[in-house]
Amino acid sequence: MSFEPPPLLSCTMARTLADWLDRSVQPLARGHFERDLVSLRVGGGHECRRRNRATAGPVSEHATGQALDIFAFKLGSAKDGLQVVVEKPKGLAENRFLDAVRQAACGAFMTTLGPGSDAAHANHLHVDIQERRSRASRFCQ
Repeated sequence: MSFEPPPLLSCTMARTLADWLDRSVQPLARGHFERDLVSLRVGGGHECRRRNRATAGPVSEHATGQALDIFAFKLGSAKDGLQVVVEKPKGLAENRFLDAVRQAACGAFMTTLGPGSDAAHANHLHVDIQERRSRASRFCQ
């Protein structure tokens, strides 16, 4: 599987992401579309900045390489591939797939944000592994 463009991530984030893709997203792609997940269109791997690009406030998990923004999932081959765009799913099947992917992300990552959570995440799925007060505590919107 490939990433477009290749992100720079911490080792811990890369392992968490790989596990989620193998155990959750790949089976969901096969179950919903009978296609393999072949690539992700991503942005916002390691990037030194504050949360939501604000001028003040807490540093983003992107600044530590512990976050990734996913804009689209590419399924199938280059010849007959299907691209499921997070911001604009086409039809019920893509909506159900994205809902299932998001729920799986809520279990794998400490923070999962996407369309409907806030304006800053309206066009992508943000996942990160930020430690919280309790290891069982997760933020999922």
